[in-house]
Amino acid sequence: MDTPLKSHQIDLNTRVKRIDQQQTADLVGELAILNLKTGKYYGLDEVGTRIWALLKENRTVLEIRDAILEEYTVEPARCELDLVRLLDDLKEHELVEICPAPDRSI
Repeated sequence: MDTPLKSHQIDLNTRVKRIDQQQTADLVGELAILNLKTGKYYGLDEVGTRIWALLKENRTVLEIRDAILEEYTVEPARCELDLVRLLDDLKEHELVEICPAPDRSI
């Protein structure tokens, strides 16, 4: 049985992007990320590396999920669950930040 999500801050409409204070190293299909603020490393597998590339721009979780569903064979519900967990973990490790919703006022 799946464990509950750690955070309810991240949902399909949440906009997420990488923090600026990080460096990455490509490790042949995997990625190592160094948080320059904390000095800690974080590793990503192939799919995580693709998600990291998608995080270069301010995107919604829905946009990222849809891109992953187009590129990989995975059930949508499983993809969403794993994606939110990964983003929550990256946020906890101070590697991504939640972006404010765009101002739609005129």
